[in-house]
Amino acid sequence: MTVAASPSPVVRAVVCFIAAIGFAFDTYELLMLPLIVRPALAELAGAMPGTPEFERWVAALFFVPALAGGVFGLLGGWMSDVWGRRRVLTFSILLYAFSALAAGFSTSPEMLLFFRTTTFVGVCVEFVAATAWLAELFSEAKTRERVLGYTQAFASVGGIMVTAVYALAVEYSGMLPQLFDERNDAWRYTLISGVIPALPLILVRPFLPESPLWLANREAIRAKRPKLRELFAPQLRRTTIISTLLMACGYAIAFGALQHTPRIVPDLPEIKAATADMPVPQRKQAEQRAAAEVNGFQEIGGLVGRILLAVLAVRIVSRRALLWLFQFPALLIIPLVYLYPARDNFELLKWGVFVAGILTVGQFSFWGNYLPRAFPTRLRGAGESFAANIGGRVLGTSAALVTSFLTVHMPGQSTALAAAAVAGTVCLLGVVLTAWLPEPEGDALPE
Repeated sequence: MTVAASPSPVVRAVVCFIAAIGFAFDTYELLMLPLIVRPALAELAGAMPGTPEFERWVAALFFVPALAGGVFGLLGGWMSDVWGRRRVLTFSILLYAFSALAAGFSTSPEMLLFFRTTTFVGVCVEFVAATAWLAELFSEAKTRERVLGYTQAFASVGGIMVTAVYALAVEYSGMLPQLFDERNDAWRYTLISGVIPALPLILVRPFLPESPLWLANREAIRAKRPKLRELFAPQLRRTTIISTLLMACGYAIAFGALQHTPRIVPDLPEIKAATADMPVPQRKQAEQRAAAEVNGFQEIGGLVGRILLAVLAVRIVSRRALLWLFQFPALLIIPLVYLYPARDNFELLKWGVFVAGILTVGQFSFWGNYLPRAFPTRLRGAGESFAANIGGRVLGTSAALVTSFLTVHMPGQSTALAAAAVAGTVCLLGVVLTAWLPEPEGDALPE
């Protein structure tokens, strides 16, 4: 084992800045889809909301990229163990930034699906490499918890940013050059804006250090390359299985309920009444503004949830108690949000999804803090990746399929009722599974 020099405080600050950009644009890229899926499918596929064709494309756009992202994200976690955190992190951000740019020029739903898939692959790899990288740069436990907590809070800043960009695109896209003749380009400009994170990365990339802990173990890791089956060795089996299932529950709340909210909004009685007499272009614009407004409340709630997690992570010793602090209220509140205000009360829905954002996104930040302490250095990327990508991105995002399937069988083809059923089920499952979540041993990262 070689000994690597610890980066200076200035270099650590730069690393935190780049990681925060990565977390912000992870969410920025992912939360584009709920905002743009309705106008994009109307233009590219001619599919109207509530029709089987529309629901099939919605399910495909939510799940296929997540499935591919989970598989390639798992490979990315293994690559970060073998090749290093920095290299994989940089590649992943460039991949999803330029994929988002290409998606803005889609001419068919199949083309949009392809570039949303490559975008998702980059996002899935980035999360794992970034959390391992940050955790290994900070050896002092409370500092590490704060750094992971507060840099992940920028993920919700990304959600707020994409909501604002979409609202601006809806308002002003008519003043910008048309990408295609006689088309609504707001959704296209929103996708194209995803290239932004690549710009500071290109400038800063040469100065980023590698993880000193990974460098110290590099020769041993490459001599005995990590294997996925090691995650199921007796000492890690319970951690791997329970964290994977719990991440699936958290993502299932988001993909089975929260991410459907923007397309629920135009069907609310208040929105229908307010737009009934408008010409079609103005009506669509008003619906998109209302959806962006509700999404903004949700993302501000997510930011509050991440900050709350960062504050509580250094004060609550038990990881189970910390997770339950978000799960129990979620079990009571989130299904009710979709049973009631999501069906008939626009103003109350905004505050309902604000609270739902706190309770759901706070759980996402929990895993960024927990997983680096759960796996040793040579398996840290692979372990985090398995839980985040197989659990969260593959199993969890499949809830979008369930919600889309249930929608066409609900009274009035109600997406809100389907979302309530999915959210209630996975919230209950999460509360139960947390009782088996292993508590990390000590404050130091396992080597």
